Amino acid sequence: MAEFAAGHCGAIELWWGKVETYLHDHSVDDLRRLLEAHGLAAPVASYQGGLLTSQGAARREHWELFGRRLELARQLGVGTLVVAGDVEGPLEQQDFERLRLSLRQAAEQAAEAEVRIAFEFQARATLPNNLESAAALVADCDHPQLGLCLDLFHFATGPSKLEDLGHLTVANLFHVQLCDLAGILRELATDADRILPGDGDLPIEPLIARLREIGYAGTVSIELMNPQIWEIPPRQFGEIAMTALRKVLGQASMGSGQSAVGSRQ
Repeated sequence: MAEFAAGHCGAIELWWGKVETYLHDHSVDDLRRLLEAHGLAAPVASYQGGLLTSQGAARREHWELFGRRLELARQLGVGTLVVAGDVEGPLEQQDFERLRLSLRQAAEQAAEAEVRIAFEFQARATLPNNLESAAALVADCDHPQLGLCLDLFHFATGPSKLEDLGHLTVANLFHVQLCDLAGILRELATDADRILPGDGDLPIEPLIARLREIGYAGTVSIELMNPQIWEIPPRQFGEIAMTALRKVLGQASMGSGQSAVGSRQ
């Protein structure tokens, strides 16, 4: 956090695994003071999986963890928690109903902690694996604390189409995660292939144009799980990441939203 702050990052997207490891030997107050000492906001935390179609003991474990994370988010002032659409394998009608009910239940539980749920569709998931279906599912759940997290990696490597960006609204878009890809077939791309936005050929410009069109003023982060990029010192990464964000967003004309970094080391 000290190095990111020194690299001119004013906000970070927390990674729950990192937070929980820190809390093994520290208190929540320690973490809150650490954020405050370095002038860092933590508007978003990622991610919660396993909520949607799990059953039995696994379901109880995932939901208990979700409850603990909501309480941590409340204490830390994290306003948005990303929930992954990590549904794999064949689905029956009852599984879809379980998914829909679980997503609404997550939103209702989050509302009690004054936290929003940003639902992230995943390109390799069974359902939903594209922006159109994810937006329809969120609309069907019809809860004010439930919206979308648009991860450009999953948008570009799955069956989403550019025209699907029309499903984004200022009401349903809660968070945006940016990265890029270069020199690899999108069907073969993995998280480890992510690079800084603007350094590859993903359709960033149409997305930014849509954000401007709807007047989006929410959070935008860089999400990279690339081991080679992890070798860059945190301060240097913070500087180049913020430069990349400002360049692709056109910072002066994107409103008052927060830009955050998250290299996921």
